Amino acid sequence: MFNRLRNRLLLMNMIIISLIMLAAFTTIYAITYRNVQNDIHREIRRMADVGFLMGGPKGPPRPEGDFPINTHERSAVFVLKTDLEWNITEANSPFDLGEDIYATAAEKASANPVEFGQFTMDGTRWAYSVSPTPSGYSIVYMDVTAQQTILTTLTYTFSLVAIIMLGVIFLASRYFAGRSIAPVKEAFEKQKRFIADASHELKTPLAVINTNADVLLANGEDTIHAQAKWLNHIKSETERMKTLTNDLLYLTQMDDAREHMIQAPFDLSEAVESVILTMEAIIYEKELTFDYDIEPNLMFTGSNEQMKQVVMILLDNAIKYSNPNGSIQVALKRHLGHIQLSVTNTGPGIPAEHLDKIFDRFYRADTSRARKNGGYGLGLAIARSIIGQHRGRIFAKSVPNEKTTFYVQLN
Repeated sequence: MFNRLRNRLLLMNMIIISLIMLAAFTTIYAITYRNVQNDIHREIRRMADVGFLMGGPKGPPRPEGDFPINTHERSAVFVLKTDLEWNITEANSPFDLGEDIYATAAEKASANPVEFGQFTMDGTRWAYSVSPTPSGYSIVYMDVTAQQTILTTLTYTFSLVAIIMLGVIFLASRYFAGRSIAPVKEAFEKQKRFIADASHELKTPLAVINTNADVLLANGEDTIHAQAKWLNHIKSETERMKTLTNDLLYLTQMDDAREHMIQAPFDLSEAVESVILTMEAIIYEKELTFDYDIEPNLMFTGSNEQMKQVVMILLDNAIKYSNPNGSIQVALKRHLGHIQLSVTNTGPGIPAEHLDKIFDRFYRADTSRARKNGGYGLGLAIARSIIGQHRGRIFAKSVPNEKTTFYVQLN
């Protein structure tokens, strides 16, 4: 699918560029051709008006034999006068080109007696102009081989340049087309993985609910109190599904509302401390050592509630993945021109290959442990979405079997 998309983009790009090049080269050639033809017509008309060489002496004879007209002769202009039957009555030229040349030239003009025409004779390109006279016709001829060579060379040059440019543009377009669809491909793959993971996460609670419902139906004569165990299982899984759907809805809303977030200045230090106070009891209940260092009066512009949610997600994550009798440290301070929040917990740590992936939706380095802790792998994805909306940065560092630290940097 993506190869077809890339090839489509490549084809469209090549067609557009080819049309632009064709239009540009055609325009340049047309202008050059028109200028050359205008120069030829102007020169022939001038010669016809002044009666070029009429009555002047004949030039030296052309060498005998089948010799091509040399460069000097190719600049020649000669005039023929004919009667009404196109029989030559007078020929004037700086060189005596020979009766056969004059006869052929007169024949070409008689075949197409126009004001301006062209023909090729013995490898030389001639332009001519026929003017009627009382006794017949006066025909001015001018060698335009050099001008024709210019136009031919221009055509070959344009063709060569076009081939080279199209080759280079093809390679460049192929490269950039591949790069341009890379984000689309990545988004598509993430969407596929997201749908598959969401389906997988919903499958388990639905299976539990279905199994417990079957047990209830099989014991329909028992009292509700007797069936409380199965009902509690159903309720527990329902709550898990509710949490999952709420988190998914929140992520979707975050993606759609990036441009509409209401921002206001607030005391970030106070917001972090308020979350710590609500989570402190849970931390001590887990028999974890807790320490925090909050620099006071750190003002930040953004969403107070969303930043509180980030702190709560990171603290909840630290509690879940701390080892028994471990410790948690929270620090908030100004660091290198920005505000930095860090949440550290002792524990098994996160393998280096997972550090860049733990913020993806549904991603869990330890699936079994995450399931045991009741997590879906959406918390860190929500935290990253919030921090991204605030144009900040969130990342993690970990020492295996020792500790993990999550950092949030805000400008």
